[in-house]
Amino acid sequence: MYKKIKFGIIGAGRIAKKFAEGIKYAKEAELIGIASRNITKSNEFGDIFGIKKRYDNYEALAKDEEIDVVYISTPNGLHKDHAILCLKNKKAVICEKPFAGSKKDVEEMISIAKENNVFLMEAMWTRFFPLIRRIREILNEDIIGKVKMIKGDFGFKSSTGYDDIRFDKNLAGGAIMDVGVYPISFVSMIYNRQPKEIKVISDICHTGVDEQSSMIFGYENGEMALLSCAIMTETPKNIFIIGDKGYIHIPHGWYRAEKAFIQVHNKDQETIHMPMEGNGYNYEIEEVIRCLKEGKLESDIMPLKESLEIQQTLDTIRKQIGII
Repeated sequence: MYKKIKFGIIGAGRIAKKFAEGIKYAKEAELIGIASRNITKSNEFGDIFGIKKRYDNYEALAKDEEIDVVYISTPNGLHKDHAILCLKNKKAVICEKPFAGSKKDVEEMISIAKENNVFLMEAMWTRFFPLIRRIREILNEDIIGKVKMIKGDFGFKSSTGYDDIRFDKNLAGGAIMDVGVYPISFVSMIYNRQPKEIKVISDICHTGVDEQSSMIFGYENGEMALLSCAIMTETPKNIFIIGDKGYIHIPHGWYRAEKAFIQVHNKDQETIHMPMEGNGYNYEIEEVIRCLKEGKLESDIMPLKESLEIQQTLDTIRKQIGII
């Protein structure tokens, strides 16, 4: 009989509900706590997902000795403070992307995790999907050759317009931080390093954040990435990994995909279909559980060093467009 790892959630918003749904498909996980600054929200969330412990403050959940892991799903600019609160209370932490508001914040989070000898991971759920794991294998098998270019986009139209919290500069909002981080993290995973050269064009809206941005990354050996993101414009949400022998196309909704197409020069197109169980959040949950059972303090699929480097790239991009 396996011992279940007990989870708590800080923040009772939209993404937290998806994470809570995902826990249902992770057999070794149990969700026992939810914290919001509004007890009504905690109770409503708890009723939906059958959570026994509901809190009206984050510290009470962080101090609950029954909880093993805390998932942080508060706004971007609050990630550092809430993660550190949990880490100092010896809780393993899985923190929603982007990891924090700046490289300095991430450095502090990592330092405190190490000081307290506890697990910490960025919740970049895409990395843990069966399809993405298979694509990484295909790239290692040299099927499409040396990767020379990556093209990807992620944009949507906010249903609440400029009142959306994503447009709040004080909470590290904007297209780059909200959805641009997905393709940025993806190219980091493929190239296994950060760009040497970055060029950005952004449309800065009246709230002081980027409404949409386009980025060109350049690397030491001539590789490139062409990326775009938006939070008031619906985009195709495709990604192409282009090698010197062919390319891989992950179609609409690549960040939660189950299907991809491989086109090798002078060969018929091949389709890869790797269906997901659950809603996809269960895979990052299972990774946390695997790491804890193996005594690891970080994931080798989403390592802390890379999360820190990605945050540095985000800082560089935002500085270039005047968002500090």
